[in-house]
Amino acid sequence: MTLKITTMIRRVLKLAAMTVTFCSACALPQQATELDRTEPAAVSIAEEAYVSIGGIEQWITIHGDDRANPIVLVVHGGPGNPMSPVAASLFSDWERDFTVVQWDQRGAGRTYSRNGPSVASTMNVERMAQDGIEVAEYLTEHLGQQKVTIFATSWGSVLGVHMARARPGLFHAYVGHSQLVEWNANQTATYERLLERAQAAGDQTSIDTLVELGPPPWSRAANWPRLRRVYAPYQRAATTAPAAHVALSAEYASEEEQALYSEAEDFSFEHLWGLTLSGPLTQVDLTALGTTFEIPVFIVQGEQDLWTAPELTRAYFGSINAPEKQFYLVEGAGHELSQNGMDLIHDLLLSKVRPLALVR
Repeated sequence: MTLKITTMIRRVLKLAAMTVTFCSACALPQQATELDRTEPAAVSIAEEAYVSIGGIEQWITIHGDDRANPIVLVVHGGPGNPMSPVAASLFSDWERDFTVVQWDQRGAGRTYSRNGPSVASTMNVERMAQDGIEVAEYLTEHLGQQKVTIFATSWGSVLGVHMARARPGLFHAYVGHSQLVEWNANQTATYERLLERAQAAGDQTSIDTLVELGPPPWSRAANWPRLRRVYAPYQRAATTAPAAHVALSAEYASEEEQALYSEAEDFSFEHLWGLTLSGPLTQVDLTALGTTFEIPVFIVQGEQDLWTAPELTRAYFGSINAPEKQFYLVEGAGHELSQNGMDLIHDLLLSKVRPLALVR
């Protein structure tokens, strides 16, 4: 009897053990499913370095809350005015949703500091647009993504359009701000609008300056600062949208950094505007490239922009054939980035571009 009871107990224990094992095995797929649903932890990125681009070392910074977020490559204006020194304040909101890349172009900012005037013979639109393409290629490989989104402003919008048309397979979309279209037409529109406003205001000093300069084209670099002295106060007066929030980062605030930035700006002016105002910038005519794009195109323009006239940009936009396109006019904004414009661009990146980038 004792043997039978012992045997029975052993059988019960064995059955219980089998049941536990079986139930544990049943639970494993459910646990694995739950683990599969867990999102990987975001890994932020904050990198600043020189990268070999176009045969020289160029300064690139990469910042974002999650390195897996879609990449936005900022193509700065000027020429010679990188946004790297103010990027921490200007793009902090974007960095929650995107990996934002600043690139100091050939002849500008810290790229100039590294290479000096040795790049003078290579300062042209074609070489610099190819630089931008190489930056995008580096980013896709470095961050393990297939494509990049271009955000280009003012002079940068010239390079951005060249990049988008040359290598559409490398980019999700093109976002242009203060879009330059055709140099002579843009300069003529600026001159005419300034003269019109000066006459309406009875501003004889500005009228005299403009009449003495005469309508463009001009052939002397000395004409530019004279035009600028008329342009600047009228652009300020016309701009009612709040300025974008910018603050100079401490690492760029030293006297040495500021002096090098200014030296690079002068260098870029000399080689892209030209001392006779006949440099590569003054030859720009984007319509001559053709107006068919293989990627979505979004253009954001200040309503009161006196430098890249909205009517010219809108006409260019109207001629564009693209899978998707949209034109945005920022009320009260001038040529420079406004906070309203920055918020609008962030929103369109979220609604129009991020979904494209997240498709695997």
